[in-house]
Amino acid sequence: MVIRSTKIDGLKIREATAADVPIILGFIRELAEFERLTHEVVATEEIMCRSLYGERRVAEVLIGFVNGVPRGFVLFFHNFSTFLGRPGIYIEDLYVQPAYRRMGIGRALLTSVARIARERQCGRVEWAVLDWNKRAIKFYEDLGAIPMSDWTVYRLTGRALERAAEEAQPPHTEEA
Repeated sequence: MVIRSTKIDGLKIREATAADVPIILGFIRELAEFERLTHEVVATEEIMCRSLYGERRVAEVLIGFVNGVPRGFVLFFHNFSTFLGRPGIYIEDLYVQPAYRRMGIGRALLTSVARIARERQCGRVEWAVLDWNKRAIKFYEDLGAIPMSDWTVYRLTGRALERAAEEAQPPHTEEA
């Protein structure tokens, strides 16, 4: 998929390939710095390559290029809505380099994901935004997105995830 934008000359959006993993990881590190979370980045090229292009692909990436130079990316994966009975898409990361913001790259990346969701008959596209990122919130609301203010995101990670997993019972299997 290649999408051209009329808002910025030379903008192309395309699906990332395994050769793009260093670019993707570079964007992830830039995003972590912007969000003040660099201490949480433990991903490596090997991990990303296995997750994005290995035997069990768990996410997809689109990259936005301006005149052949990567300037932003969106990483997303499928989730599922039991209420809709259909898959959805969750955007884990949407990032555009600061000097290239407000030029239409972020919008082109997000609308590309919306197009993929429609083609795949998904019921919705969702993502999270940090409360302090007012520019991003305005951008999303201008696009027509609505905040899910009645919901609070919870997360298990690190030792808490390990403890929870240790409590789990193995799945029960019926003998035939």
